[in-house]
Amino acid sequence: MDWLLEAKKRKNTMLSELQELVAIPSVLSEETTPTAPFGKEVKQALDWFLQKGRAQGYSVKNVGDVAGHLEIGQGEELLGILGHVDVVPAGEGWTKDPFGGEIQDGRLYGRGAIDDKGPTIAAWTALNMLKDLDMEFTKRVRLIIGTDEESGFRCMDRYFETEEMPAAAFAPDADFPIINAEKGIASLNFSTFSMHEDAILESFIAGHRTNMVPDKATAILDGQLAEWQEDFKEFCLKHKVTGVVEQHNASTELTLNGKSAHAMEPENGINAGVLLALFLKDRLEGDGQKFVEFVADTFYQDSRGRKLGLDFADDQSGETTFNAGIIRFEKKKTAMITVSMRYSVSYPFKEKMAAYQLKDFVLDIASNSPPHYVDENDPFIKTLQSAYETQTGNKADLLAIGGGTYARVLDKGVAFGMLFPGEPDVAHQADEFVDIDNLIKATAIYAEAIYQLACKK
Repeated sequence: MDWLLEAKKRKNTMLSELQELVAIPSVLSEETTPTAPFGKEVKQALDWFLQKGRAQGYSVKNVGDVAGHLEIGQGEELLGILGHVDVVPAGEGWTKDPFGGEIQDGRLYGRGAIDDKGPTIAAWTALNMLKDLDMEFTKRVRLIIGTDEESGFRCMDRYFETEEMPAAAFAPDADFPIINAEKGIASLNFSTFSMHEDAILESFIAGHRTNMVPDKATAILDGQLAEWQEDFKEFCLKHKVTGVVEQHNASTELTLNGKSAHAMEPENGINAGVLLALFLKDRLEGDGQKFVEFVADTFYQDSRGRKLGLDFADDQSGETTFNAGIIRFEKKKTAMITVSMRYSVSYPFKEKMAAYQLKDFVLDIASNSPPHYVDENDPFIKTLQSAYETQTGNKADLLAIGGGTYARVLDKGVAFGMLFPGEPDVAHQADEFVDIDNLIKATAIYAEAIYQLACKK
């Protein structure tokens, strides 16, 4: 079967459906209801997929209004495909409408286009291709839709409380060829409680999600600090960022704009909070000075934890990374940095954390998701490699990542595309897009994989 040709026939439908889904701003919200526990737009995106499944004749189930599935085929064994419809906030710096689904120069732009609405639409289209061609399924195939992948996987925790664990599954939510190793992900809080001294620094805010490099930071300082304006301008020019100084009645507000990126590789972005702390560290006193000095000295030009003494690397998964994703200071009240730590598969986590000590800041582990690994010789891996190589003509090397996909909630699961080797990774960045030709190619790969894994030859 020429799966690529079949995918091309469905190009217009695929793009239209992706535009519909991208148009839903499915960002986690605090405005919830019992039937929309993560917000009405997130629930709307889930309902969109479930309704599509019903219209196409799939067996459809809503699980607790936080997840759902669309199932086809028959057999005792279950093959799973796990995608998600929630997205991170749009952030700053877009030149396109983040929820417009604009098509230009062979790309479809929008938040979620590559993470993970586009890849999930590709898998959905692949399933429909097999169904429309009357392929005989030897297994049940279930497209599982989650709604909290970007904020803690609570959707999958709830889903697998009551639903069957697939015998094997893949998540179209990362890179091709195949990711069989995912680093551990821990959320670390660094805080200090010696908040008693007066400080020029009134407040400092950067970042809203630990899994994003902060692209904006704002500091409010006590006093008219007109003499800082020229220094700040020169600092921004030196570091190739933009910034603004605004003077109010009795205070000065500094805003610095960096560049967002995924926390699994902080060096792909420019951490606005760390840079603003660097500017301020020799200009303050008291608690504010201690805070910005810690931020700057610990995280400036060091996303590997060397200055913390927590660095580590291994052959299976590479270096451990640290992203200072949320930075907060409020005079006499709060001083905290929340860090997303992506640690290597063989990282001695308990030993390292137990031995860690810091003079002025306390370290708390807010959450920890252990590493995930599937043996390279597993028949499931071999089949996915065959599908990729059949459709691309390229060798299907195995990869390790610092990102966390739904694969880690599975007994046997891997991340399988859909970012191809050499493609820029624009997930969580401004002007996120999916390459349309690659979207079609990924659809063909998914159809080939499902066919090999779950259909009668």
